[in-house]
Amino acid sequence: MSAFAVLSFLVGHPTQTTQATPAQFQLKPRFELAAPLPTVPGVMIDSYANGVGVAQQLARSYGLQARIMWIDGTANIERFNTETKIVDLVRQIKEAGFNTIVFDVKPISGQVLYPSAIAPRLTEWRGQTMSTELDPLQIMVREAKAAGLWMFVSLNAFSEGHKLFQTGPGFGKKDWQSVVYAPKPMVKLDESSSYDINTQINKPLPGLITEFNSIVDLPKNDPDGFAILLGRDFRMQNKFDAAALSIGLSPLPKGSVLLFANGAAATFLKDNYKLFGQVRFDTEAEYIPSSDPRELQYPLMVNPNNPDVQKYELSIAQEVVRNYPIDGIIYDDRFRYEGMNADFSELTREMFEHHVGKKLSWPNDVFKFTLSRAMIRGVKPGPYFDAWMGWRASILHEYLAKARRAVKEIRPTAQLGLYVGSWYGDYPALGDNYSSPLSQAGFWFMTPNYRKAGTASLLDFLISGCYYATPTIYDAMSRGIGIGNSIEAAGTLTNRIVRDECWTYAGIDLDDFRDNPTGLLNALQAACASTQGVMVFDLSHGVEGCWLTLAKAFSQRKRPPHASVQALANVRRTRAQQDKAGVVDPPIIITAGSAGIGQ
Repeated sequence: MSAFAVLSFLVGHPTQTTQATPAQFQLKPRFELAAPLPTVPGVMIDSYANGVGVAQQLARSYGLQARIMWIDGTANIERFNTETKIVDLVRQIKEAGFNTIVFDVKPISGQVLYPSAIAPRLTEWRGQTMSTELDPLQIMVREAKAAGLWMFVSLNAFSEGHKLFQTGPGFGKKDWQSVVYAPKPMVKLDESSSYDINTQINKPLPGLITEFNSIVDLPKNDPDGFAILLGRDFRMQNKFDAAALSIGLSPLPKGSVLLFANGAAATFLKDNYKLFGQVRFDTEAEYIPSSDPRELQYPLMVNPNNPDVQKYELSIAQEVVRNYPIDGIIYDDRFRYEGMNADFSELTREMFEHHVGKKLSWPNDVFKFTLSRAMIRGVKPGPYFDAWMGWRASILHEYLAKARRAVKEIRPTAQLGLYVGSWYGDYPALGDNYSSPLSQAGFWFMTPNYRKAGTASLLDFLISGCYYATPTIYDAMSRGIGIGNSIEAAGTLTNRIVRDECWTYAGIDLDDFRDNPTGLLNALQAACASTQGVMVFDLSHGVEGCWLTLAKAFSQRKRPPHASVQALANVRRTRAQQDKAGVVDPPIIITAGSAGIGQ
């Protein structure tokens, strides 16, 4: 069958339309056995959700399937710190049936694994060393090409340091570091007086006011202690000095709480006590750099809005593509903001105010952190909240467009990929909208502003970290867990969100299948059934015990979809033809995943 005939067939394929009658749906089993890896046992797949999309159907028609081995740059130094080790490693990867390697040459530390004129060199990690005389990237590329493997490099775009080890170029560039809006918890006894409050209920901390909803843990023998009783309406009803506390208080009325403190905090409570006065909890904005110890993330994040940061990150991508005959680059999951509360630097404020065309009450016009009576932090959206979410996504969209142009100017055949966590619901907070701009998924945050910043059309492929220990929806139902916490559900959502703009590959974590070869085989099947291939993460996650299982699964060799530029062009053209003809996909099924998976 010709390519045109295949694509014409796909346009009218029943999974792409709503032509099936109710009776047909009743007769068709929802769960069917699938074996995209035909040399090992299949798995039960949700036939209603899978198979949707031109990319899925074309990849299956032509037998295309990505099998990617990811090599983390820091965790695997002892596996590639000599030429002999690299030669043996690439041979092992080839023999196991993989067709693509991703080598992480710029880890979150901001150091690189090749001789660079721009970035500092990584020569040691946790006691493992790398000689500066060795260029592991040069050897990896040489061996991959000789073995017929596709070779990509991974770059952590906006991470320039590792805070656990206090290393990386970002520590010396304070003006690059992302500025985080950190809410400082406060208790207010009136509109003009406030004091720091401990967010741990019933656990007093020196120097802070603590809320108690039980008298069991209330300090009784603190000579400096003082407490105020608040009714269920949070008005002050009584006060207790150290003597009263030492005797012991009666159980609190339902809905009442105590505010307890000692030292200066106790003095504040005494001075501001007013019978029936209203008390409320609130936050005050503090702005801290990413390197601040209070920021617990390991990556030292820099500000994606900063033109100097963008120029630096682009120069690294250009350097790698210029100096090595790689097949392209992949931006790892640090291609994002540090969180919804970043970046709040003065530079970003000026840029955003220019974007909306007015001076803002900062940060409240964007959003304000709130604090409930149960010490739960919330967010109160300001009038420019939606504009903020869409603007940040547009900044990353524009950067990715620049990166694509910059890379292809040097190496026209180079491809651009992106790695993300699979639960798309996490990503508005991070600014990375990896969907198609035309996606009609029913997420509340997909406003017109946010949707138009989707980056899938700028990519050749997207890898999502579907790092769940449960392979399929069928398995999840059988085990009594949420179906969204499965590789299949995560991969299916990624494929549908992207909407045929690029290839999608589901990532699995070997750590989830140590000493479980059957589970690993099922995970590989689920990944390849729900997307157009699988990425295996990673060498450092117990791969030594998995090589035989991987070779068994991949014994029938396949070409990856990204091996054919024309194939992706055909997918996009066919999708455009379907859209023009009014073909409507089935609704996107949103099965909520777990926060942080794959990030």
